[in-house]
Order: sequence, then structure tokens, then C-alpha cells
Amino acid sequence: MAETDETAGALEGIRVLEMGSTIAGPFCARLLADFGADVIKLEPPSGDAVRTMGNHKDGVSLYAASILRGKRLISVDLKTEAGLEVTRALVRKSDIVVENFRPGTLERLGLGYDALSALNPGVILVRISGFGQTGPYAERAGYGVVAEAVGGIRHLIGDPDRPPARVAAALTDMIAALYGAYGAMMAVYARGRTGRGQCIDLSLFESAFSFMEPHVPAYDQLGLVPERMGSGLPNSAPNDLYPTREGGYVHIAAFGEAVFRRFAEAIGRPDLAENEKFAKLVDRAHNKEELNEIVGEWTARHTTEEVESVLLAAGVPASRVYTIADIFANAHYAVREMLPAVPHPTLGEVRLAGVVPKLSETPGAIRWPGAAIGAHTRDVLSELLGYPPARIDALARDGAIRCES
Repeated sequence: MAETDETAGALEGIRVLEMGSTIAGPFCARLLADFGADVIKLEPPSGDAVRTMGNHKDGVSLYAASILRGKRLISVDLKTEAGLEVTRALVRKSDIVVENFRPGTLERLGLGYDALSALNPGVILVRISGFGQTGPYAERAGYGVVAEAVGGIRHLIGDPDRPPARVAAALTDMIAALYGAYGAMMAVYARGRTGRGQCIDLSLFESAFSFMEPHVPAYDQLGLVPERMGSGLPNSAPNDLYPTREGGYVHIAAFGEAVFRRFAEAIGRPDLAENEKFAKLVDRAHNKEELNEIVGEWTARHTTEEVESVLLAAGVPASRVYTIADIFANAHYAVREMLPAVPHPTLGEVRLAGVVPKLSETPGAIRWPGAAIGAHTRDVLSELLGYPPARIDALARDGAIRCES
């Protein structure tokens, strides 16, 4: 989906300086870039570590093609005074700065919030770290999987008879990035009233912990410690994965009263809705194992497509567990523009995850995929900072910056 003048994006006119690394910071800024913010990503001459992650084709990092999309990529060495001066000049021109270094790193570089605010009183600094800028854990190194262990959510992932599992995606980093983008937009709104920017202190562990919301008052008032439930949920049945004839799985969520009656009719067992063991939600929860066995026996006699067809026709929420191959073949994904093909200088084109959410008047767009290290250094320093070619060349020779060309 290419950007046009009519769909420039809700954040047109907002400039973001991304000093993030790996996932949380870059994903936060990518969300803003999708909606028209001018995101300038600053990475070291060796490149962001995200370029080494995931799969590659023809020397192209496929992860970087997505998470760096829509950004102007500049390469600056923050270990040099000249590189720091370039960064300070960019801060003066920016509305938002996003960083996810270890606490204290910006301060050691002379780029802490007080220093940035002195350069630009309206600047908003989004700081994403493992455990926050304060507290006993602040100095700990923090990756998303470690932070979600501290945040409690890891304890709930997986089957009850096995160690806690993990989702094979950077889930906590992305949750934190969403909070970061949300916080940045609140700060922009507040700045409209006050004229002042502010610092957003966001941690991975608190982002993960926020998903523990229902369990906090339950432990406080009842002393209940939630445990892993596998593919089901406590006090909710039928609401689980069930096997199909060819070895697949379908998740069925028929726990509500009306939907359970439709479900019972659909599988030819209307008697279940009248059975005192299953008539009410609380009864179904108490007899969950017996009910799941009945449901599983029915699904196991049918193919995945047959189970889906019967239940969807009856208005029962149900779905197979999609693989990425299923997603690429799915018509709904296509209609919703969730797999757009984006032109790429090396790959010809590359499919990327579509823009979320969908705004009716100012929709987002993928303007271009992630590019090479320093692809836009020369353009940004020339157009935005007014540096003449000779100065840019000198900075490149001194190693303070890296230009693709």
C-alpha cells in the first residue's frame, strides 16, 4: 500500500528520532512511521543488532525489511564527539525521541532527558528498558523473555504438567512498544496544552505484568495463585483446543449460555444443554474434563474443515490454528490488506505484515521497506540539518557517520 498525498497519515508533521536497538524501540518507532511520522533511525556504523536476527535472503535481513520500514536510516557513531553533535542537532528538530538502552546509557553520553529538554523543551523522550529507570532491578540487563518471567505472565504460559513455555515471538517487546507509542501520543496531546515535553519511563516487565490484571485483586482478596491451564481457561468450558480426524486442532469457544445451546444442537447433542452437569456456565466449569472429552470425541470424528463448517454455520466461535502458510493462502487476510507486497530494491518485492489499526480518514501505509545501513544519512544531514556535502564527507572520513553512498 503506497502512501499518497490523500493518505499521508495521521502523524504527518511529527518527527521521531529513534535511538532504539533490536526490537522494542524499533517496533515502537515503526508503529509511528506507519502512520506518517518522519522517523529518523539512528544506528551505529555496524548496524542495529536487529539486522542479524531472523532469516536472510540475498544478504537482506527480512526482519529488518519490516521493522525498519518507512524510516530514514542514518548511521552515527555515538562514541565520537562529532557523532554526538549530529545527534544533538537532530534532537533540536525532533518531537519524539525513542530509546531502549540500558538505564544510564544516555546519561553517560550526555543525552539524558534533562540534556535533551535543554536542547528542545518540547521533546518527548520514550525510554524503554527491562525494569525501568528506577528501583532495585533498574541496572539489570533485560530481554523480553526475562522481563515476562519477572512480570508473572510467563508462569501462565504452557501446559500444567510442563515447565513454563514461551511464545515464539518477541511478545513482551512488542507489548512494551505499543505502550510506548500510546504514551508518546498522550504526551504529544498534553504538549498541545502545556507546550512542554516529558519523559516516559516504560519497562518490559511492567508491560508484561499489566496483562496479569485479573489475577491481582484475586490474589489480594482470595489468595489465589493462577496456574498454567494449557490451551484452556479456568472457569470456562468448552473453551479449548480439540483434535480433528487428520491430526489438526480447532479451538472452540462455546462457553456462553446461548452459544453453548447452539453448539449442542450443531453437534447433534441438544441434550447436553439440558444436562444438569452442563446447563450453566458454572456447571460446565465444574465438569470441564468430562465436557471436553465429549467435545473431543465429536471433533476427532471429523476433519478440520468439517468442524469449522458445522460450527461457523451455527454461529459458534471456532477456528483451526493457523500456520503462516494458512495465513498466506487465506482470502480474509488478502481482503484486509494484511500481507501487502512492498517494492524492494534487492528482492523485487517483499510481503510484510499490514498496518494496524485501520483509520478511515488518515490510514497508515508502508512507504518503503527497511534499507541499508546509512541509506539516508547524507539526505537527512543535508536536508534537515543543512550540512554541506564537504562537511558530510569529512564526517564520513572521520568515522563519525556512515553513508551508503
